[in-house]
Amino acid sequence: QVQLVESGGGSVQAGGSLGLSCAGSGQGFFASAMGWFRQAPGKEREFVGAISWSGSRTYYSDSVKGRFTISRDNAKNTVYLQMNSLKPEDTAVYYCAARRTTTISTNEVDYDYWGQGTQVTVSS
Repeated sequence: QVQLVESGGGSVQAGGSLGLSCAGSGQGFFASAMGWFRQAPGKEREFVGAISWSGSRTYYSDSVKGRFTISRDNAKNTVYLQMNSLKPEDTAVYYCAARRTTTISTNEVDYDYWGQGTQVTVSS
C-alpha cells in the first residue's frame, strides 16, 4: 500500500513558476513509476508527465513539454513537479499517482494510488 500527499499548490500570475511535491509512504514507493495528472473545472483529468522508478526516464504531454520538469528523490520518498512559464490554461487540480510497477504510463487507469490533489491557479 502506498499513500501520497501533494503540496505546493497556490496562485501565480501568468509567466510565473510553482513547484509541487508529492510525498509517498508505504511499502513499494521506491519501486513505483510516478505520474502527474491534472483536472480543470468541467474537463476530464489529463496526463501531465511521468517518471520511472529510477528517475532515468521522464515523459511529458505536449502541452507542458519544455515548461514542466518532473524529478524524484527516492531517499526522501518524494516526487517533484517544477512548473515554469505558467499559463492560465494550466489552472487545475494537480494529482500525483503511483503505479505498482517500475515503468511509465500516460494512462490514468494504469495507476494504482492517488493523492488528494492540490489546486494551481494561474491568472492572466
